Amino acid sequence: MPPYLPPEAQRPLTLRDVSEASGVSEMTVSRVLRNRADVSPATRDKVLSAAKALGYVPNKIAGALASQRVNLVGVVIPSLSNMVFPEVLGGISSALEDSGLQPVFGATEYKAAQEENVIYEMLSWRPTGMIVAGLEHTEAATAMLANAGIPVVEIMDIDGDPIDSMVGISHRRAGREMAEAIMAAGYRRIGFLGSKMPDDHRARKRLEGFTEALTAAGLDLAATEHYAGGSSLAKGREMTAAILSRAPDLDFLYYSNDMIGAGGLLYCLDEGLDVPGQIGLAGFNGLELLDGLRLRLATTDACRHEIGLRAAEIVAGKTDDGVIGGKRIELQPRVEKGDTIRG
Repeated sequence: MPPYLPPEAQRPLTLRDVSEASGVSEMTVSRVLRNRADVSPATRDKVLSAAKALGYVPNKIAGALASQRVNLVGVVIPSLSNMVFPEVLGGISSALEDSGLQPVFGATEYKAAQEENVIYEMLSWRPTGMIVAGLEHTEAATAMLANAGIPVVEIMDIDGDPIDSMVGISHRRAGREMAEAIMAAGYRRIGFLGSKMPDDHRARKRLEGFTEALTAAGLDLAATEHYAGGSSLAKGREMTAAILSRAPDLDFLYYSNDMIGAGGLLYCLDEGLDVPGQIGLAGFNGLELLDGLRLRLATTDACRHEIGLRAAEIVAGKTDDGVIGGKRIELQPRVEKGDTIRG
């Protein structure tokens, strides 16, 4: 594991830290990090390896501001095109509106290496705080965030240990509660359909909670359909056709998100299936965009706007106690049965 600084010594890392870790002078470290050519390949590798292990990020604005900080809050999310995240960003922007802080956004496309690069670039500008989706990161990304010396809020998920603060819901709980609602309505042959699998850790946790609830009731997941790409109505249609062709006796389909769930609903209606009598469906997120469909898809409200709002309040010091950082805020997911679950 990276050599994190102890809590009582939390501070931004310096060239001296990298110098001591790599065994070369601070001047040599500076030359390497400025991509100077007058350094041997072996020394360059030694310095870069030490910097990555420590989580050190070079300061692109060193000397430009006496405070060594800019009034920016870095926000790292999986996707800017996914309709889930605009509400999160709206909550963040609303909380920061009168704070003097400005959010800047970066997207990772659910790729751990890309997230590491985005975090590196954002921290190099010495922001006032960071808001990052999820609790799973590379060791290097975790080290950078842990040693940045600024408030860090991980959002959307509370099933794990945060670096500093976290705001979100339990996705395992969300999965369990949806399974319980489905079984209470009498469904027994249940399939799961997920996109961005296995890179979407929150969808993975929902599936874990979902299957745990089924197992506790003596049921098994009857079929699955996984897709590594993004979500769309067309992909939901395609995945639904595929799973029903393999397992036509399924009586319920649980989707990892509302977008593919809506595609599945449209497919079932086009095929003349009785929804929710013959087959039930549910998604996740509670997207208002889908309210115009003929039937309201069952879903789980994931508290997206409030998550963004509460996270930004932590960074801006707007919490009740005025203390910045060290918060653990769990919001409560809520099953919405809509028109696609019996009863």
